[in-house]
Amino acid sequence: MGFFSLFLVASMPIVQVLLIGLLGAFLASGYSNILTVGARKDMNKVVFAVFTPSLMFANLAKTVTLQDAISWWFMPVNIGIIFLVGGLLGWVAVKILRPPQHLGGLVIASCSAGNLGNLLLIIVPAVCDEDGNPFGGERSICSARGLSYASFSMALGGFYIWTHTYSLMKRAGKLYHRNLLRNNLVQEIEHKDSFANGDSGKAENGEAAVDQEALIPTAEKPDDESQQNQLALPLLSSDSSFMGSKKNFWDKLKEGTHQIVEELLAPPTVSAIIGFIVGATPWLKSLFIGDAAPLRVIQDSVKLLGDGTIPCITLILGGNLTQGLRKSVIRPVEIAAIILVRYLILPVIGVAVVKAAYEIGFLPQDPLYRYVLMIQFTLPPAMNIGTMAQLYDVGQEECSVIFLWTYLVAGVALTAWSTVFMWILS
Repeated sequence: MGFFSLFLVASMPIVQVLLIGLLGAFLASGYSNILTVGARKDMNKVVFAVFTPSLMFANLAKTVTLQDAISWWFMPVNIGIIFLVGGLLGWVAVKILRPPQHLGGLVIASCSAGNLGNLLLIIVPAVCDEDGNPFGGERSICSARGLSYASFSMALGGFYIWTHTYSLMKRAGKLYHRNLLRNNLVQEIEHKDSFANGDSGKAENGEAAVDQEALIPTAEKPDDESQQNQLALPLLSSDSSFMGSKKNFWDKLKEGTHQIVEELLAPPTVSAIIGFIVGATPWLKSLFIGDAAPLRVIQDSVKLLGDGTIPCITLILGGNLTQGLRKSVIRPVEIAAIILVRYLILPVIGVAVVKAAYEIGFLPQDPLYRYVLMIQFTLPPAMNIGTMAQLYDVGQEECSVIFLWTYLVAGVALTAWSTVFMWILS
């Protein structure tokens, strides 16, 4: 397959994301004012609770069987390596570049969590449809096999994203709002103290007696409130890691277990688990999947809901971009670090990991499976990060700016690395 054909295949899904994002930006702008801040938040809740779980269940229940899951055992390991290495590199970038504290989780999430779902669902079958691809066989068989790999990747990626990345963004949101509240309290105290000091100055300069009498309750009230506010500040700080040192091991273990269970019960994760159970259990699968399935209407309805996930997420991101370009505090160097991790360091590591696993005998002979494993290292940040930023009201504008630049670069990076991967596998 020629370079230009590969360029078209790899760039089309990226162009689709950018076009829909531009539409979202227009709908959120002053010219249209349809996607207001409140509308985006409400739409995001629907995406989180309905659309994303539907997409996970529909694809996993239909395309993945128990035998497939067993034979593809290395894929969850591969994705785990991506999250581990990407997270470590993101952590190093945060330590070196020192972005605002509440954006550290966003940078780490952008480096570790790739778009393991919808882009693969578009790219992999499209590559199979091109003449001269190195994967052999008929186009329909190659596309069906590629769709199964991509769907399994989406389900596994969703599990990692809605546990590891979800936890990162949740902590970032709590930290951001706690610091915001603390700063507001400090500013309020300073304002009242300066007001009281100003009135005292008037009294000392020989102002009228009526001003001196008015000073007494004015000065006392801020002092009383400042004492209360200063008492509140340590209490506010005690919600964070300061209390952690006073907890015993069992309390920490109980709290950690509760947090993990809470994140596992997120709607997308629950739907992925149910979808896998249905797909891996033949008699359950026969109830939902197939032309003669008695509950086929449920699968069709769920799939219809799931098809709305990608457009809605992209519209929300485009809408947030209108604010992000004006309010974002993320620096170009931090965006460059994310691009460096996602499109240079991780793909090189991916080639080494997949080649080593194949030489050891961990992978099947199918070159398309190895291609999917390699391409997983090269994808732009997961769009679900934007969903989480909107849920916890942290870094929304910065997230949109990160997505703008990483998806612009993805068109070239995916094309170049796809060419390299196919050359290695041919």
